[in-house]
Order: sequence, then C-alpha cells, then structure tokens
Amino acid sequence: MTYLLVIVLVVLMGLTLFSLVRGIIAFLQTTKVDLENNTGETVTEMQLKQNQAMFARIKYQALAIVVVVIILAISK
Repeated sequence: MTYLLVIVLVVLMGLTLFSLVRGIIAFLQTTKVDLENNTGETVTEMQLKQNQAMFARIKYQALAIVVVVIILAISK
C-alpha cells in the first residue's frame, strides 16, 4: 500500500511541476504590448492560461499533501 501511495505522490509531484512550468511559460509569453493594451476591464487569453495553470498547480499540491498525510498516518 505504501509503495502505491509513493508512486501516486511522485506522479502528483510531476504534475505539479508540469503545471508550474506551463504557468511560467504562459507568463513569459505575455508581452508588454498585451499589458499595455489591456485596460484592466478585460482578461486576455494568456492571463486565463496563467490562471488555469496555477490553479492546477495548487490542486495537485493539495492532493500531494493529502497523500503525504495518508502515508504518515499508515506508517505509524
């Protein structure tokens, strides 16, 4: 059981890293022109991508923490 949870934890850590990199790439692709043209009233496509990637990162981190808590609970 512990081995399965460790594998799940490693997968969740990989997904967290992947989401973080996707969010950073979306952030870097946001150009100065995009920021200047945005009056603050609308949301650009890249801002939506950043938001989605960072939300996914938080979700995977939370799941990884739950798996760590389960591993600690069963390891006594």
